[in-house]
Amino acid sequence: MSRSHRVKLQTLGCRLNEAELEAWGEGFQRKGVEVVGGDEPADLVVINTCAVTQEAVRKSRQILRKSHRELPGARLIISGCLASLEADALAREAGVDLVVSNADKDRLVDIAMEALEIPAMPELAITDVASPLFARGRQRAFVKVQDGCRYQCTFCITTQARGAELSRPVDEVVAAIRRLHGGGVKEVVLTGVHLGGYGSDLGVDLAGLIERVLAETKIPRLRIGSLEPWDLPDGFWELFQDPRLMPHLHLPLQSGSDAVLKRMARRCKTAEFARLVERGRQSVPDLNVTTDIIVGFPGETDADWRQTLDFAEAMAFGHIHIFSYSPRAGTLAAKLPDPIDAAVKKARCQGLQGLLKDSKLAVMRAQIGKRVSLLHESAAKERDQAWRSGYTPNYLPVRLIGGQEETGNQILDVELTDVDEAGELILARPVGQPEAAGR
Repeated sequence: MSRSHRVKLQTLGCRLNEAELEAWGEGFQRKGVEVVGGDEPADLVVINTCAVTQEAVRKSRQILRKSHRELPGARLIISGCLASLEADALAREAGVDLVVSNADKDRLVDIAMEALEIPAMPELAITDVASPLFARGRQRAFVKVQDGCRYQCTFCITTQARGAELSRPVDEVVAAIRRLHGGGVKEVVLTGVHLGGYGSDLGVDLAGLIERVLAETKIPRLRIGSLEPWDLPDGFWELFQDPRLMPHLHLPLQSGSDAVLKRMARRCKTAEFARLVERGRQSVPDLNVTTDIIVGFPGETDADWRQTLDFAEAMAFGHIHIFSYSPRAGTLAAKLPDPIDAAVKKARCQGLQGLLKDSKLAVMRAQIGKRVSLLHESAAKERDQAWRSGYTPNYLPVRLIGGQEETGNQILDVELTDVDEAGELILARPVGQPEAAGR
């Protein structure tokens, strides 16, 4: 019997890209194509690109060129947002054999098998849906439930790259999570471009989806991906009464200045955002709120920036993804007047980084002394001492020192004891024994 083809899957960008990569891995395995990771040889390389910023475009091209250099004999398949926006240019890149747009990416496996004449070998099929995830050193699974966005924030190219909104039927999502849990996955993240718009085309909403997942699966830990702050459905906070729904929300703010938010065409003002966060923290114990902030948006004055710093400090975010604005061709913001000088943007980024360090440290210190569950995701050694890492239910990074030498992907009871010297993560010690391995 001839050996199966081997495919290596790579991505950068959002969690949705990661979810799509995991789905492709499952699809290839069902065709008898083996998913490999690390430095293993491969016959196929599939790259899910990102185009949200010019830096993401640069990195996407860098990854595909590096892949071709390292595996010159492998067939190279490109998909993702950059593939939708610049298909012809990507097709001309050295080594690229196939470009699959976002519109066709749900059929990527079938398209690739046919276009590249890869023989299906069902006798070698692997039906363990979690193995592609584990092969890439991951434990947390991302499940795509929605694509596309109806809104047009002036800085965002995603609407053009992803197209109209489309929701995945509830039964399909439930079945996918059941399969992942059956394969050993302990934690799932629901993802989408406009996650809060889930179900607008199905007659349901995000709350209804979460209720069904919690009621009809036994997944131990369920997370919600990035969620626009104007999109929370009725009854949303009550969902967290089920302890399997993790108390963390990523609510993109983008700016703490209402004047800047208006130029961004954002649909939530700062006062509304503050009320939302206050209600969430009142309803959900230990709720950790994280966010995105764009620095140096066109026309952002010193007063606008001071408002952003003051607002971010008041919100006590557990983390902030900081983006230095750069014009993205094809967006309305790229044509706005009054660009911000690069040196000013750099200084503002540094100021926000300093604020973030203090804010994150305060959030972590507030957790010291508590006992929580930890999904052990990786293991390593430092100074001859074994340690393991993972995240608390409210998505704070933890280093667990001592205890048994588990192999990962286990839920452990731990006590949070301190914050490390760098102020980057929480230190913890094991409490009792880890749950038994398996499903």
